[in-house]
Amino acid sequence: MQRRQPLVFLFLVAFVSLTALYFPVGQVKAHYTARELDSLHRAMQIPIQPGEYFLNPTSCRGCHGHDLLGAANVNEAGEDVNLYDDWETSMMGLSAFDPLWRAKVSHEMLTNPGNAAELQDVCTSCHAPIGHFNAFFKGDPHYTLAQAMNDSLGRAGVGCGGCHQIDPSVGNTFSGQIPYDTTRKEYGPFQNPFMGPMQLYVGILPQYSPHVSEGRMCAPCHTLQTHTVDLAGNPTGQVFTEQATFHEWKNSAYPSQGITCQRCHMPQIVDGVKIANGYTALQPRTPFNLHSFAGANQYMVNLIKQNKAMLNVPASDANFDSTLAAINRQLRYNTLEVSVLADSLASDTAFLSVKIRNKAGHKFPSGYPARRAVVQVVAITEAGDTLFKSGVFNAQGECAQINEPFEPHHLTIRSPQQVQVYEFIMGDVNGNRTTVLERAAVALKDNRIPPLGFNTGHPAYDTTRVVGEADTDPDFNRQGSAQGTGLDRVHYHIPLQGYSGNLVVKARVFYQTLSAYWLSEMFTHNSPEISTWQSLWNASDRKPFEVAADSLEQLNIPNYAQTRTTQAVLSVEPNPSNGPVNLSLDQGQILSVELWNTEGRRLSRLSGLNSRQLRLNLPPSSGLYYLRVQTTNGEIIRRVLRLE
Repeated sequence: MQRRQPLVFLFLVAFVSLTALYFPVGQVKAHYTARELDSLHRAMQIPIQPGEYFLNPTSCRGCHGHDLLGAANVNEAGEDVNLYDDWETSMMGLSAFDPLWRAKVSHEMLTNPGNAAELQDVCTSCHAPIGHFNAFFKGDPHYTLAQAMNDSLGRAGVGCGGCHQIDPSVGNTFSGQIPYDTTRKEYGPFQNPFMGPMQLYVGILPQYSPHVSEGRMCAPCHTLQTHTVDLAGNPTGQVFTEQATFHEWKNSAYPSQGITCQRCHMPQIVDGVKIANGYTALQPRTPFNLHSFAGANQYMVNLIKQNKAMLNVPASDANFDSTLAAINRQLRYNTLEVSVLADSLASDTAFLSVKIRNKAGHKFPSGYPARRAVVQVVAITEAGDTLFKSGVFNAQGECAQINEPFEPHHLTIRSPQQVQVYEFIMGDVNGNRTTVLERAAVALKDNRIPPLGFNTGHPAYDTTRVVGEADTDPDFNRQGSAQGTGLDRVHYHIPLQGYSGNLVVKARVFYQTLSAYWLSEMFTHNSPEISTWQSLWNASDRKPFEVAADSLEQLNIPNYAQTRTTQAVLSVEPNPSNGPVNLSLDQGQILSVELWNTEGRRLSRLSGLNSRQLRLNLPPSSGLYYLRVQTTNGEIIRRVLRLE
């Protein structure tokens, strides 16, 4: 009994002290509502214990969570912007609850059981860092999935200290090797922090450091390299870059402009915000970074919300809805810009192009290699019939037109069986597609749209390469010889099938966190984590998220059968040619001439003409070209061969 008295005394002192702080002089009451008492109890934080290195995020909630009085953690309009609630339902707060992550760790362990301990150690270092490193600093060589699920720090995912205790030296390590300060300091973006309450109640010393506002804060977890094993589980000695979001940002125009990861994923407000509850004299801080951590994983946040009781997630639906709204805004307004362009028309084909500009600070999509984006193009007649479709999804959220094992990158799409899919495809030591991260040895495809300023000459290009047909696509991140456009232009040749009249063309880009094909390899294995995930996946809403769209509403297709009744004769000489060719029309006038290559790319266009004869030069490269000549008697297409 004598040993408990000092603790009781300290508890009473803390209660009285915090009551005075939370309710200023003149507002202390004899009776409190249940909600007020709950807030007071939450404000009495459990300090960090001897031999421990991280606090549970709930210890931060009393000061940095919802303020019942509405005095702190609100913007100038009085809207709640508290840090805890925003973090709690972000993928940072949910990283250890993520059922796909748990299943994937289990899948990798079953595939290569001899490396199970090391594999779990890498995975938990980023998905459960405060639990992982708390155990590591106390001498535990490995931190497993089971340990994380039975540890309150592990279940906290990327808790507050997971970022705020990162040492200022950060930026030189990757793959979960996080340099933590173990002296019980937490770093923040505001100079001259109010130290007393954190030191007194939780045993943490707040410190200012500019590194928390810099992109390098994200480097340890958002660049991940794995050690390749062969199909028997034997190490090959090779290192494979599984994801490199930080390096993608480095290889962009944004670092030189001072635009960091936090700029988009922790957007700033200029409102002055009191950042701790209960301290009426605390001065507002500005600018204030929202802790919504909005990325692109709308699917997983929504799935966890729908199954939060089963997954033991304590957050409210209101907090989930706020996070989902932030993700939706991020995807719709800060990710892509899509434009549909009508290039030209022929008697049998509409030649269109879809231009997609990446507005993100890294590749789109980025991160975990299950992510993909699909371009959908649909052409509809006046009667409402579908004349052409590419990239259409079924009710299960799958695009049946995508060829397996994967769809190649396309410069030109001529058939509904061709679809533009932006994705990262991994191959094993035999060059076959794999979704097992440890077996990844080569990249088979990476046509994810680069960010503005992305360049093959950048030092980080070795971890951010463009792979496959996109690497030679003249419209992919290029304009002529210049790199770094941050866009792709996909050409569509839509067969008209004799149609004339108005044609509506709609282009949309859809984002998917993962597909059924990605999971098929995992679902050949059995474990409690995989079974749980499979049931959640089967019951989930797998509809893809529309990121951006554009349409042509008035594409008029003339009746070529009528316009060709008095077909003129066009001669092209010499053909073959060493460069120059002469065009001669027997009747009518030449109005315009377009030069196209066999890939469907228009190379040049001469318009405003009004003559029967014309001389032009073919490109220097040998090969077959097409001339599309618009005349007063209709359109004429001729082939011409360029000799060396």
